[in-house]
Amino acid sequence: MPMIMKGNRSAVVERIEQNVKLGMFNKKVEGNDPVLSSEEEKYILEKFSKNRKLFLFKFKEIIARSFMNLMTISFGNNIDIIGLNNIRTMKSGCIITSNHFSPLENLAIRKMILKSQLKRVNIVSQATNLKMKGALGFLMKYDFILPIGKSISYQNNVFLPMLAEEIGKGNNILIYPEQEMWFNYRKPRPLKRGAYYYACKLHVPVIPCFVKIEVLHKKENALFYKTKYILYILDPIYPGKNKNIRAASIEMMHRDYQAKVDAYEKAYGKKLDYKFDYDDIAGYIPSEPVSLETI
Repeated sequence: MPMIMKGNRSAVVERIEQNVKLGMFNKKVEGNDPVLSSEEEKYILEKFSKNRKLFLFKFKEIIARSFMNLMTISFGNNIDIIGLNNIRTMKSGCIITSNHFSPLENLAIRKMILKSQLKRVNIVSQATNLKMKGALGFLMKYDFILPIGKSISYQNNVFLPMLAEEIGKGNNILIYPEQEMWFNYRKPRPLKRGAYYYACKLHVPVIPCFVKIEVLHKKENALFYKTKYILYILDPIYPGKNKNIRAASIEMMHRDYQAKVDAYEKAYGKKLDYKFDYDDIAGYIPSEPVSLETI
């Protein structure tokens, strides 16, 4: 797959290595991501919620989604899918989870949508992504994004109704329960409970997915080889009956994590451990050590 990430990738790899050794698997590793104060986040989310109903906003959504559909078709040959039979009878209105290692790994989910009977996928994204600039920033704002913020009030009164609205339309929601993107990191990471809380709250199943990254024998640049994706669609997980939301969501989270671990071990032919190796970063060509302050 093409590489669209800017900044010092070696520094990002070093941050990943450091966080693995500390057991901090959901920590941010990108050095260029915007940072928002509570006031800035509130303002940007209120502005987004107001603008998303406007004609110009919806027009930009069509442009962004059309571009990503073209990307999916263009790079579809570099994406294989295993397990489509697991969702042949699934109806739309699901939460989809996947490992998070690139802004483009969702192309695999998009191809899954195109190959199945499922309707459009909406992507949950952190509020900070709404401040990104350039072409990537445009997509982060308009590619049918549902931004989530840190405010509990916003999550309950704005974000949850947005999810419910899209589910009610029969659309699907892609959530990354690993929370932060770790560039080209192959291993599944411990999950956060939010995706499963919303699944239980909205009474919808979760479609767990795991994307394997295969390295091709052609360089992308001095630091990385080109890659391709293999998407594993795993057995759907349904909210447990006769359980409270907390207990049911925790159970779903554990089942999803174990499904992703099993998929990793099957895909790569080895047991999962969290000892760091440069091979954990798909296609990486180790270079001289860099300062973690380097961007």
